[in-house]
Amino acid sequence: MYSGSGDRNGRDDDGGSAERRGAAVPGARAVAPGVERETRSAASPVERQRVAYVDARALIGCRHRLLLEATHPEVLTGVAEDAGIKQRREAAVAHRAHVRDTLVSADPDGWVVIDPTLPAAERAAATLRACAEGARRIWGALLPQEPETGRRGGSEILLRDTDRGGYIPVIVVNHKVTDPRQPDPADHHPLTSDLYRWDPQPDRHVRVRTQPRDQQRLAHLYRMLQRHGLAGPALVGGAIGYHFDRILVHELGPLLDEYDRRYADRIGVVRGELPTIPSKVPECRRCPWWSRSAAPEIPSCERWLTEHRDVSLVAPGSRAELLRRHGVQTIEDLASWTGDDPDDWQHEPFAETVVTARAWISGAPLVRRFEQVRVQRADVEVDVDLESFQEYGAYLWGTLLDGVYRPFVTWDPLPTTDEARSFAEFWAWLMGVRAEAAVAGKTFAAYCYSRTAEDKWLYESARRFAGMPGVPTEHQVRDFVDGPQWVDMFQAVSEQFICPNGKGLKKIAPVAGFSWRDPEAGGEASMSWYRHAVGYDGEPDLTQRTRLLEYNEDDVRATLALREWMSPRRPGARSAETEVPAMIDFRGPSPVPSTARPS
Repeated sequence: MYSGSGDRNGRDDDGGSAERRGAAVPGARAVAPGVERETRSAASPVERQRVAYVDARALIGCRHRLLLEATHPEVLTGVAEDAGIKQRREAAVAHRAHVRDTLVSADPDGWVVIDPTLPAAERAAATLRACAEGARRIWGALLPQEPETGRRGGSEILLRDTDRGGYIPVIVVNHKVTDPRQPDPADHHPLTSDLYRWDPQPDRHVRVRTQPRDQQRLAHLYRMLQRHGLAGPALVGGAIGYHFDRILVHELGPLLDEYDRRYADRIGVVRGELPTIPSKVPECRRCPWWSRSAAPEIPSCERWLTEHRDVSLVAPGSRAELLRRHGVQTIEDLASWTGDDPDDWQHEPFAETVVTARAWISGAPLVRRFEQVRVQRADVEVDVDLESFQEYGAYLWGTLLDGVYRPFVTWDPLPTTDEARSFAEFWAWLMGVRAEAAVAGKTFAAYCYSRTAEDKWLYESARRFAGMPGVPTEHQVRDFVDGPQWVDMFQAVSEQFICPNGKGLKKIAPVAGFSWRDPEAGGEASMSWYRHAVGYDGEPDLTQRTRLLEYNEDDVRATLALREWMSPRRPGARSAETEVPAMIDFRGPSPVPSTARPS
């Protein structure tokens, strides 16, 4: 039996103990998102079975969540959907509508558009009819549900392969499928096609941004087309991404074996043939089942994992799956490890993983890697934090210098060219502070927390607004972010500490004594605040603008507080070196016996 993690495929045994096997949630047959069931009315036992349908969404993510949604859908009835997920779904709908209108209007006679208001059975029949008539391009294709296999699904576009016959599925997604790349040299050039004429060619200007969910969905659609004799022999599919500038071509042949294994596993879970157990994965952060019980006799995932002292609490995702294969089920099992490191361990040093377990048992939120805690300091220090909205842009660059918060913001709803103005003003101010420090003979550093987002939007803004007043070139951005004056506090924390409870700023800064004014502060919540602040759904709400500015200000003040705690300049101030235990304090045996359970 395989746990709830979505990191492995198939039905390989994970070395789970008898206790864990007995605790697994039993399967049942019900209706859930991505899962549909139908009852046959005939009298025989086989015909009376309910038939489970699974679409491609169920192929990626937590298996245990899939089981809970299939078994107890009523638990989530009336539960408010996560605001961030809702907004991303709405944005995806709008993006697909834009792609449809653009493509169809360019060649109205070349498209068959399936009416999305028709019942599903009629849409599927219309799709098969269009294919039988040899339609060149079909928008909104829906394929018939397959009671025997359980598959269901549709493709935004079906393109007829005029050279070899059959149809090529092309999906439209609201995320990036490629990134820009300097033309050469490169070991491999991905295939892309023009949007209006299917003509796959090696593309020297992009590199693939791997999206397993897209690949699995295309494999799913290929198998469905294959069932009706409609799959093209070219064994390819396509994806139109957020930028809507090309079709990325995926070769499906190498994906099908993995897809078949994954699908067999997921449909087995939904049919109740394969039990699962909870396991902590990144998806847990926003999963409604994390804190909800599926039934009185079934604890929430958080409670189950805590009661079982599950190893995934300190080694989440694929780490836990690997440890279970070595017989490590609990945090105490890991804390008491005394042998050689597992020969297939490919993560952080294994000794640190063991220390993480021991620290979790002792209740220590952080462990020092070194005797002295170090972080780069400068005479002039600027803290930076940005706020963006999905892939539309970065509307706010917040800064902190000498205790003064300065926001550079546009409240025009994104996307807007006014973003170029606010970005240029931010860049000019930051570079001005740096230049003044240099003239005064002072050192300078700018700090962020987890630079991935800041780097992304620095480059994106430079590219999108190239040539506009005050906007830096990509070369200027690269010189800055690749230099020593751009400091990532997340990297500093990762280098200096082991973090049993996570490394997010909201986890680490409170250890240093910092707290946010808004109890709901967080990236997902800010998405909803932003919609109201700019008036996407009505009149702009000025109180939400204030809320966003305070949230952003607290983020930059948190990075400052963390830095001061790690490397205090004031004598007698709180210090990580005096408050945080060191690794050497956890080198000995586990402080709690392996049979321990929470009281």
